[in-house]
Amino acid sequence: MRRALAIALVVLAALPAAAAAQPRTTLPDVEDEVMCVECGTALNVSTSPVADQERAFIRRRIAEGKTKAEIKAALVQEYGPRVLATPGDAGLDVASWLVPGALCLLALMGIGGIALRWRRPATAAPEPAARELDPDDARRLDADLAAFDR
Repeated sequence: MRRALAIALVVLAALPAAAAAQPRTTLPDVEDEVMCVECGTALNVSTSPVADQERAFIRRRIAEGKTKAEIKAALVQEYGPRVLATPGDAGLDVASWLVPGALCLLALMGIGGIALRWRRPATAAPEPAARELDPDDARRLDADLAAFDR
């Protein structure tokens, strides 16, 4: 009897943990990652009749207890790959992930280069080599300076 009671307590204690491990899928969870196939906007902002059909489709799958991944797979099967908001992992879809990342990296490198250039102290322009004055010019300069000192 005690053994059965102990087992029952262990099972009851494990049930909430198992339920918490897999949260129930909701419509907003799926709507954020799915597009309306008619207008091409996110399903959570679309007001077209096709978007309403997609939402009803999602609600039926949620009522059946499907996970988000299963619902998205069913949507792709029903409406095609255009229904997903994220690009795939082949061909041009890969470029749609890589190009923005590469552009951001290039922009950061450019900003870093500019910051380093601004941070570097300005180098003084080299002074021109001193020239010897012509003897006549030197005499006139001395005379002018002597007149100025008076």
